[in-house]
Amino acid sequence: MAPSKKSVSQRPTGGSTFSFKALMLARDGMKKTVDSMNSRIKLVMKSGKANLGYKASVKCMRRSKAKMILICNNCPPLRRSEIEYLAMLAKTNVHHYNGDNAALGTACGKHFNCSVLTITDAGDSDILTAKE
Repeated sequence: MAPSKKSVSQRPTGGSTFSFKALMLARDGMKKTVDSMNSRIKLVMKSGKANLGYKASVKCMRRSKAKMILICNNCPPLRRSEIEYLAMLAKTNVHHYNGDNAALGTACGKHFNCSVLTITDAGDSDILTAKE
């Protein structure tokens, strides 16, 4: 006997309960988080003090001047683990930025990529106290 072909309406559904609307809401919530972090970074760059780049962040952590480190999501794993280790020794907060190095550079108001941002003085921003 040949298996009968079922029409599209008779085929069982895959049981997927995750709707497109829930996906859009989750994405919007993450976008608001990224937008608020971007606005905080812009305020730090305007009113506070920050250093861009890996070498400058390592120097700040060795001198215990860093208050917070932001690492982009496409930073190489070895470099990321080294920064996290130095931050642990310096008792510095680490935030994993939800964007790549181009997005972090743009959030800083620069026209180049930046994989690590070190905040030494927050200025008027509440970036050091905000938990996201």
